[in-house]
Amino acid sequence: MSAEIICVGTELLLGDILNGNAQYLAQQLAQLGIPHYHQTVVGDNSVRIKQVIEIAISRANILIFTGGLGPTPDDLTCETIADFFGSPLVESPEIIEDITQKFAQRGRVMTPSNRKQALIPQGANILPNPTGTAPGIIWEPRPDVTIFTFPGVPSEMHRMWQETAVPFLKNQGWGQEIIYSRSLKFWGIGESALAEKVTAYLNLPNPTVAPYAGKGEVRLRVSAKAPSEVAAEALIAPVEKQIKDIAGLDFYGVNHDSLASVVGELLRSSGETLSVAESCTGGLLGQMLTEISGSSDYFWGGVISYDNSVKAGLLGVNPEDLEKLGAVSDTVAEQMAIGVKTRLSTTWGLSITGIAGPNGGTATKPVGLVYIGLAGPGEEVTSFKYNFGTMRDRSFIRHLSASTALDLLRRRLLTR
Repeated sequence: MSAEIICVGTELLLGDILNGNAQYLAQQLAQLGIPHYHQTVVGDNSVRIKQVIEIAISRANILIFTGGLGPTPDDLTCETIADFFGSPLVESPEIIEDITQKFAQRGRVMTPSNRKQALIPQGANILPNPTGTAPGIIWEPRPDVTIFTFPGVPSEMHRMWQETAVPFLKNQGWGQEIIYSRSLKFWGIGESALAEKVTAYLNLPNPTVAPYAGKGEVRLRVSAKAPSEVAAEALIAPVEKQIKDIAGLDFYGVNHDSLASVVGELLRSSGETLSVAESCTGGLLGQMLTEISGSSDYFWGGVISYDNSVKAGLLGVNPEDLEKLGAVSDTVAEQMAIGVKTRLSTTWGLSITGIAGPNGGTATKPVGLVYIGLAGPGEEVTSFKYNFGTMRDRSFIRHLSASTALDLLRRRLLTR
């Protein structure tokens, strides 16, 4: 048996609303151990909704609908489902009473159009909506098909799922096993390169391993099906360890870890401090660091040296080097790192200077060219050159630059 999520609403197809309901339901199905292989988004059109149902019942036993339960003419979910299975709609006095009371509590009178929300397929059970006027249904129109309908309002859907749907599914025997996942995160290696390294693990039955790329990073999702989270973690642990050993320094964290949080923990554990000097990233690196609660323990501040006068005046970059080599150079990056480290009296200084585009590139210094400087304890200073490519947009180049700078510091802290 498996479930399929069907989200109804033309506004979803147009991109006017982010489809968070599908994400929530997918996560909830995993917690119940219910296999889930397909999601569908369909507009407010009865013909197309029926086509979706036809496909869904050929490959799933549990159909979960969200959206299309309101009082307006384009809210077609319930009546279309009933028509597909050849069932008449009947008005529920219980729903009429509930809607009437809710309107009265707000000092209003129920409108005639709201009576539409009381029409449900004959034989369907009501899935109560404690807060809104759109109830759902739990219906078994055939022995091998169970249908749930929920309103599209996320807060209403979440409560209805937890209070009614979950107990119903558990009573049907679901929830004896869960699907638990850990996300392993990697930086500095491409998705295909990582997949080649761990190819022996990509066809495991339980736990399963699947790669996917994020915003400049690569992740491996390791998922196990087991009676409990503890049992699932026991299945995942040896596979996770083997993958970490294979990946080496390219692995940086799990689940909600970020490069900034990992670097922060390394600095905190060693009692060291960091300051940053930024040009093309315009404060993004400092923002990433200060998004971590408690970062004041190790991050002392930064300088946004966008103009050369700031690089020279505040950071002590040699004006002759700026004139001869340009702001985007290894020498300037190193001097920026030394300058901010010295002036803020920190253990480490990290700098970024580059061309984020879309304008400003030349044949010798194209858009995407970035230098990162790293000054450490004593007189240690190093620079690193990257070309993040002209096909990247400005915001992505800035993100890659700041993240790569954090990764360089992470690797240095781990290997000294």
